[in-house]
Amino acid sequence: MEEHHGARVAQAMAARLRAALDGRGWTVTQLSRESGVARFTIAKALAGDAWPDLLTIANLEKALDCDLWPGREV
Repeated sequence: MEEHHGARVAQAMAARLRAALDGRGWTVTQLSRESGVARFTIAKALAGDAWPDLLTIANLEKALDCDLWPGREV
């Protein structure tokens, strides 16, 4: 599955999400409170077990004040 473009995008987004969390010193629980996204959903995204929908990504980006979608220059 690594060769699938969608899988690479999901993995890159998960890496950006982890970096943003670590950069802020936030836990998954804190991000959940700030974004309104369920902890389970965030944890699954971080593990690469789920591909968040656009609304979820938008809510996470707003809470973290960063761009999570890979492949774009900010």
